[in-house]
Amino acid sequence: MESWEKVIAVQRMQDYIEAHIKEPITLRQLAEAANYSPWYSARMFKELTGKAPFEYIRALRLTRAAEALAEHQRMKILDVAFDFVFDTHEGFTRAFSKEFGVTPKAYSKAPVPLKLFMPRSAYDYYSKLQKGENEMAQKSNTVFVQVVDRPARKVILKRGKKATHYFEYCDEVGCGIWDILTGIQEALYEPIGMWLPENLRQPGTSEYVQGVEVPLDYHGEIPEGFEIMELPPCKMMVFQGPPYEDEKFEAAISDLWEVMKTYQPELYGFQWADEDGPRFQLAPMGYRGYIEGRPVRETRIAK
Repeated sequence: MESWEKVIAVQRMQDYIEAHIKEPITLRQLAEAANYSPWYSARMFKELTGKAPFEYIRALRLTRAAEALAEHQRMKILDVAFDFVFDTHEGFTRAFSKEFGVTPKAYSKAPVPLKLFMPRSAYDYYSKLQKGENEMAQKSNTVFVQVVDRPARKVILKRGKKATHYFEYCDEVGCGIWDILTGIQEALYEPIGMWLPENLRQPGTSEYVQGVEVPLDYHGEIPEGFEIMELPPCKMMVFQGPPYEDEKFEAAISDLWEVMKTYQPELYGFQWADEDGPRFQLAPMGYRGYIEGRPVRETRIAK
């Protein structure tokens, strides 16, 4: 069987799962979608995605259930369980707790960051395998996704001229900016690299800058060559990828960008709101995974 035919068959199974995630799914149905025997369909699916079909389905259902609980915190646990094809409250609670380390009841009352399953398309799995990155198909593609509130605050930053990413920025202003920002004691969080929306840029300055957020009432010293500006309150959708080897940071960033590129916040009651603030990245550190945030707004009120 040609490799590309295998990719198309697995993609058809993935599409079927996505379309019927709230319904019972059998291996025979997946085989019919793939147009191959049940045994061979299951084998192809595991080979390409690193998960057996029903492992994949369960991980995806639990992720969708977690998103539903976070979005509709008053929703009954039993209703969520039934929506995602769990027969009992107890069975759902056991599966949810095992997957995320917290009970659905506790999570619905106080959502915390979870390690969500974010499947790639069969085409992307295949691309990774072609590049010799077989390990990518053998481990779960998981990212933490959470929405956090950023208060009104100020940011101390250093602008470049034309930089659109970190390496161009270093070429323009040097790589010592981070050390200066780290020394600001009143910082609310760690320093960040930022992509400024047009409404926060100045003529002749770069899209990408580095800075650190400080309280709105900050009146401390501003390092020479830096400036300070106010940022309005906003919501940030924060993505955190899995841990990686430090020397592979570029691949880790690229992988998370692929997730963010296809992520649809509208499914969970949000929309991108880039004009509300800068998209940011934290310093890549392999032990914690690559982290990036992008502004969002709510599009509907949770019931």
